Amino acid sequence: MLNVKTTFPEGFLWGGATAANQVEGAWDIGGKGLSVADVYSFDENLPKDRWSDQWLMMTHNQVKEAQDPSVEKFYPKRHGVDFYHHYKEDIALFAEMGFKCYRMSIAWTRIFPNGDELEPNEEGLAFYDRVFDELRKYNIEPIVTISHYEMPLHLSTEYGGWVNRKLVEFYVRYANVVVNRYKDKVKYWMTFNEINSLNHHPFTSLGVVEENHPHIEQAKYQGAHHQFVASALATKACKESNPEAKVGCMISYQLLVPYSCDPDDVQATIQKQRNALFFSDVQVRGYYPAYTARMLADKNVVLETEPGDEQIMRDYPVDYVSFSYYMSSAVSAHPEKLEGAVGNVLIGGIKNPYLSASEWGWQIDPKGLRTALNQLYDRYQKPLFISENGLGAIDVVQEGDVIDDEYRIDYLREHIKQIKEAVIDGVDVFGYTSWGCIDIVSASTSQVTKRYGFIYVDQDDMNKGTKRRVKKKSFHWYRNVITTNGEELE
Repeated sequence: MLNVKTTFPEGFLWGGATAANQVEGAWDIGGKGLSVADVYSFDENLPKDRWSDQWLMMTHNQVKEAQDPSVEKFYPKRHGVDFYHHYKEDIALFAEMGFKCYRMSIAWTRIFPNGDELEPNEEGLAFYDRVFDELRKYNIEPIVTISHYEMPLHLSTEYGGWVNRKLVEFYVRYANVVVNRYKDKVKYWMTFNEINSLNHHPFTSLGVVEENHPHIEQAKYQGAHHQFVASALATKACKESNPEAKVGCMISYQLLVPYSCDPDDVQATIQKQRNALFFSDVQVRGYYPAYTARMLADKNVVLETEPGDEQIMRDYPVDYVSFSYYMSSAVSAHPEKLEGAVGNVLIGGIKNPYLSASEWGWQIDPKGLRTALNQLYDRYQKPLFISENGLGAIDVVQEGDVIDDEYRIDYLREHIKQIKEAVIDGVDVFGYTSWGCIDIVSASTSQVTKRYGFIYVDQDDMNKGTKRRVKKKSFHWYRNVITTNGEELE
């Protein structure tokens, strides 16, 4: 007899998430090399609607300029919020909130500064040993992304990025080092962050400069194939190192809904959804689904593969599906006739008149998270993990270090309610990590003042400030959510 679940499962992994390139800083310390994240600049004098432009398009001149030590431009992700020197303080604050897990990433460039070295950088490895030991002190489970938007810049400038098959070798060498070094400290791994986002920012995800590729779709999907093979080989290495370890894929998931019941809108939605879920389809199932043939043919893409690629992908699919969820998106076959969702920097989409939006134009749809969880579980029948969800907002520090971020609490409360509804629906979801649990440098706009955290960092967009950490109102609210395993949300 089937029983309806009415509560979050025992042992549910509550926590928060960050990425090394947005939080650590210390870009020139400990033997670290330059990553693709380190070449994104920030100019506070630019119009606000242009702050995301560079993230979506990188040029040769920008890359070259970023490597010139005489250039006076400011590169925020080189500085992060100095987690590198504050990790003990920050982890103690995570523990005070009651975190069961912390989703983080390892900076590839701390381990292999250029990416093509034969031996790893011991100073970088030792840093993560200290971080994992600090997490263990508080019984916080690390959930580690092997590559999160920070591949070595050298692999882009010298090899052309993931379109080059050599990167499979370099990534697998790196993955072998970290999964073996930390096999007794890390149980949960993810191979690539938001792997499907390479569709929208090929430099960040693939190290591919679009100027080099007149046929950019060919470059994107060839790079994706190489990442699929690399992911499978990393999963193999992880399983051989620790058979109890769990390896997941990670995608950016924006629930897509037809703008209307026009059959053309419905079909356009199906096509866009396949473009997004193609990446998890391959990593979960271990093969290219049937619709791939037409999808690639329509894009005039012909993949170059090697003997053994298909078998390694089949032999080592992922154990779980992880995803980020910030918004839903309405799709129309005739978007030129409708008002666009201006804040949706990744896939565009049509403004949904039934939804409100954040200060950055991201439309807020908590109920869409329940739908997304059901869609993904119905599709894959594998455990799900929500690795990113949160609200970027401007926070104001009032007298007495009071930060009343009730708007963030409201956002998170409504989303967590919908996760519980999905649990009652029968979805196997085993964890939730709110994005940017401490203020970080925004991936898309390179700001710090687009804040996500429960913990405020006294730092502005130009890296000025004391770096002092301050608890927001949401800090205390989330602590109670975790203490009650999601039962008390008010």
